[in-house]
Amino acid sequence: MTSSSRRARTPEQATLEAASIPYDGPEALRQPIAAALSRVVDPEVSMNIVDVGLIYGVTVDTKTVHVLITMTSAACPVIDLIIEDAELELDKVLPADLKICIELVWEPPWTPDRMSANARRFMGW
Repeated sequence: MTSSSRRARTPEQATLEAASIPYDGPEALRQPIAAALSRVVDPEVSMNIVDVGLIYGVTVDTKTVHVLITMTSAACPVIDLIIEDAELELDKVLPADLKICIELVWEPPWTPDRMSANARRFMGW
């Protein structure tokens, strides 16, 4: 395996797989939201939260962007950091009048099956 095949995707590459994030909202916001979330890194695994499979869904209505997010473990010591980074990245790409609501959920539990193929290769799985 070459070192280039083990690299995590860039946010731009992640947007190509934005359909892997369940999304309900204006099509014009799908890619910017996917790119923003792909810039958020889980520091414990050094990969973005989209590739790790932490995003369970995004819903956008006229007032709110609602993101369902999970963690690999309830004992994750960086939950607050990841949520704060996600809010900051979303704030950069969303219209100012949209409220950002990130909801931490535990059901269904995260499993490695949620990881992207790139993430599995990066982890050597």
